Amino acid sequence: MINGAHVILYSTAADADRSFIRDVLGFPGVDSGGGWLIFKLPPAEVAVHPTGGRPKHEFYLMCDDIEQTLADLAQRGAEISGPVRDQGWGLLAAVRLPSGTELPLYEPKHPVAYDLG
Repeated sequence: MINGAHVILYSTAADADRSFIRDVLGFPGVDSGGGWLIFKLPPAEVAVHPTGGRPKHEFYLMCDDIEQTLADLAQRGAEISGPVRDQGWGLLAAVRLPSGTELPLYEPKHPVAYDLG
């Protein structure tokens, strides 16, 4: 049946963002040909939320300790795009990709599904 998920981030600076994901975030990957890198993600989960507007998709990275994760990423050269905000469901922050796009990450306060058997 289904054995994974494939996420695509569209970028105006794809090569720089790929390098960031490989070198700063430390995600291993494969070259699918011509420099098109595909990265291994940590365990994942998906949620469906209601909307009163147009449907959209969002991508977040999750961590166990957001303050430590941000400190580690900053030490590797990541730009943290703002202070940690408590959203109730989790502690939210973001790093800025070289393209200028924010990549949100959060420390969940809700039960997680990614480690279900």
